[in-house]
Amino acid sequence: MIIGIIPARFASTRLLGKPLADICGKPMIQHTYESVKKSKLLNEIIIAVDDEKVAQVISDFGANVIMTPKDIATGSDRIAYVARNLPHAKIIVNIQGDEPFIKGEMIDQAIEPLLFDRSVNVSTLARRIDSLEDLKSPSVVKVVFDYNNCAMYFSRAAIPYVRAARTNVERIQKAEIYKHIGLYVYRKESLFRFTELKPTDLEQTEKLEQLRMLENGFKIKVVVTEHESISIDTQDDLERARMYYSRYLKMKENDDI
Repeated sequence: MIIGIIPARFASTRLLGKPLADICGKPMIQHTYESVKKSKLLNEIIIAVDDEKVAQVISDFGANVIMTPKDIATGSDRIAYVARNLPHAKIIVNIQGDEPFIKGEMIDQAIEPLLFDRSVNVSTLARRIDSLEDLKSPSVVKVVFDYNNCAMYFSRAAIPYVRAARTNVERIQKAEIYKHIGLYVYRKESLFRFTELKPTDLEQTEKLEQLRMLENGFKIKVVVTEHESISIDTQDDLERARMYYSRYLKMKENDDI
């Protein structure tokens, strides 16, 4: 079975109570769940939480919720905690709870390499950067990958460095620079192997736990998608998400007229 697990931590350092943040009348975690349900390949969806209030809200809108300890350090560790009690699961999809508008097709695109190639144990998504804001922002993680679409490095810096470019606009035009979208698909055994490893030097330097995989020899398959996703880490991100969804609702109303 292919199981999607959405980690949702209440005590986010930059946006307290983030799973319950209101976006046009619905909590963010409900938006994420409803978006994930559009995947055609997931057999089951579980939301992993560390707060009773969040768990109650999730139960109220009808999703499957599992409580996890508050002291779990990362989303990946929270996913692994839940997966250890899922003997029927073969593939685990880690879907960030702060991606309320992720498309089901994106999830399916990330899953497909593990269905068609037994040598692939971990996959993720990337999208070509086409905005200066994304290029310059350290909160937008960049990824470079080889000719087999296996990740070579992740960074908060704008990589690769385009030496021949004189401006950021030229950097985007002269090179393919990719934004990493933080969705991961694991064969269950690979998830357990990864989360049992200690944090590594590069991981601690960049504050990116996927570098722990690369430093320990994991191959991460990168699937390029044309779809965009909005990740919410700050109050400003939340306001942008509200504006985006408000415009979507107005367009939908106009289409229905």
